[in-house]
Amino acid sequence: MAKAIHSMIRVLDEARSVDFYARAFGLAIADRFAFDDFTLIYLRSPDADFEVELTVNHDRTEPYVLGDGYGHIAFAVEDLEAEHSRFVEAGLNPNPIKEFFRDGALLAKFFFVTDPDGYKIEVLQKHGRYR
Repeated sequence: MAKAIHSMIRVLDEARSVDFYARAFGLAIADRFAFDDFTLIYLRSPDADFEVELTVNHDRTEPYVLGDGYGHIAFAVEDLEAEHSRFVEAGLNPNPIKEFFRDGALLAKFFFVTDPDGYKIEVLQKHGRYR
């Protein structure tokens, strides 16, 4: 059986992205590998093995064009309202909290935030299938 281990995104500024993911989600650098043309930075939570891999191409000066193919990555949290407040206080500019219902029952409670490179991130209340 396959196991998901990381999701890679290309970022323009390593320090800015590492700071965002640390402040927003408590991710810390698990490994960092510098090569001649690029650097790979693996970010991990102490609570999970899944990592966000940041790729910094050294010769890149322009922001990446995300296109219309990328959707989002999602994080589940214990207390969505508290996290939303923390994001606001940290100046991370989260969108408002939304609720999504199916057949009259709450399917998901969530908000989105955008990282420094324009990637959308969904933050979900731990509930049902989102754990």
